[in-house]
Amino acid sequence: MFDVLMYLFETYIHADVDTMVDQDELADELTQAGFHKEEILKALAWLERLAELQEAEETPIWARSAPDSFRIYTPEELYKIDAEGRGFLLFLEQIKVLNAETREIVIDRLMELDSPVIELDDLKWVVLMVLFNVPGSESAYHQLEELIFEQPEGAVH
Repeated sequence: MFDVLMYLFETYIHADVDTMVDQDELADELTQAGFHKEEILKALAWLERLAELQEAEETPIWARSAPDSFRIYTPEELYKIDAEGRGFLLFLEQIKVLNAETREIVIDRLMELDSPVIELDDLKWVVLMVLFNVPGSESAYHQLEELIFEQPEGAVH
């Protein structure tokens, strides 16, 4: 499923919303690209849920928290998102790339991936996908993109 999400994100990141194809055409295109129907359907449902979360008029109760609160992970989240991933999420909050609401959306989307354990690189892509689709998160998206993709200049000591 994650491979389908990556393909869609990389293929349609710069596409004009008016030129997007419908779900059936998209599923056919993905099938022709070699993806399995079951994985395609899971990925499209994952994206649909992401859109629902971002288009909701009110923040879901589970995504609300006070600005100075501390996130306690459930046992399932602790298993799926390792210490490195949780540390990265905390770091993103500290540098104001994520806020409590976007953090919760990221965690929700991570938990819906069919991987038993989330690798750090996959977590970074999910954060990018979430930020890309959250209105008003353009600067946070670009900040994360620079953080992930820019190589340091000069010798690293």
